Amino acid sequence: MKPVLIIRTGRAPDAIRARHGDFPHWFRLGALLPPQRLHIVDVGAGDALPAPGTVAGALITGSAAMVTERAAWSERTAGWIRDAMDAELPLFGVCFGHQLMAHALGGRVDYLPGGREIGTRAIETLDAATRDPLATGLPTSFRAHTTHEQSVLEAPSGATVLARSARDPHQLLRYGPNALSTQFHPEFSADVMRAYIRRKCSDMRREGADPQRCFREVAATPIARRLLQRFAGHYGLSRQR
Repeated sequence: MKPVLIIRTGRAPDAIRARHGDFPHWFRLGALLPPQRLHIVDVGAGDALPAPGTVAGALITGSAAMVTERAAWSERTAGWIRDAMDAELPLFGVCFGHQLMAHALGGRVDYLPGGREIGTRAIETLDAATRDPLATGLPTSFRAHTTHEQSVLEAPSGATVLARSARDPHQLLRYGPNALSTQFHPEFSADVMRAYIRRKCSDMRREGADPQRCFREVAATPIARRLLQRFAGHYGLSRQR
C-alpha cells in the first residue's frame, strides 16, 4: 500500500507546538490518517520529495513562510506540485499549501488587502460547490479557522472557486479532478485557534483588531474538518476505508 505524504512546509511556533503538537499531528488527527502509513517530508529543511507515483496522495501544510519570498525549497515544491497534477495525484493544500498550489499552477499570491484574517470566520459556499464531488452537501455557510496575511489574489486559469469569506474570495479552490486547497485551516482545533490568537494579540491590536472579541468568537468547526476527512476517505487515505 502506498504511503500518504504530508509535505511539511513549516512548523508551529514553539509554545504552540509544546502544548498542542505540530502540523503533521493535526493533519493526521483531522483527516483520520493511519500513523503507520504516513510519510512526512520537511521541504523547508531540504528533504527531497518522492516521485508522485510512489505515494497515494499528499497533504501540504501551512507555514510562517511567504510564497512571495520565492525561497528555493518553496519553488522546488511548486515544481513537484505541477508534476503531481500531471499525474493526477490526490492533493489537498492548506493555507501556505493552498497559496503554493495556486502559485504553482499560474495564480497570483500576495498580501491580503486590508491586512491579516484571523479567527473563526464564516465561509460562504458558492454555486459551484453543489456540483463538486467533495464540496457537495456543504451548507451555504459554515465556520472555519483562519490565520493568514497572504492570500490567493487571482486563482489559476481553469480553477473553480468553491467558497469564500467576507475578506477572502478564494477560501476553497478546485484545480482538477483530484486537487483541492483551502485558505482556512480544517486541521485546527478550537484550542489551536485560540493559541494563535494569543500569540498574535499585539499584532492584532496594532492593526486595529480586537483580539478579545476574536478570542470569544472561536468555536468548533466540524464542517470544515469534515471536508478534510471527505478528501482522505474519498481517496482511501484514511482509516475509515
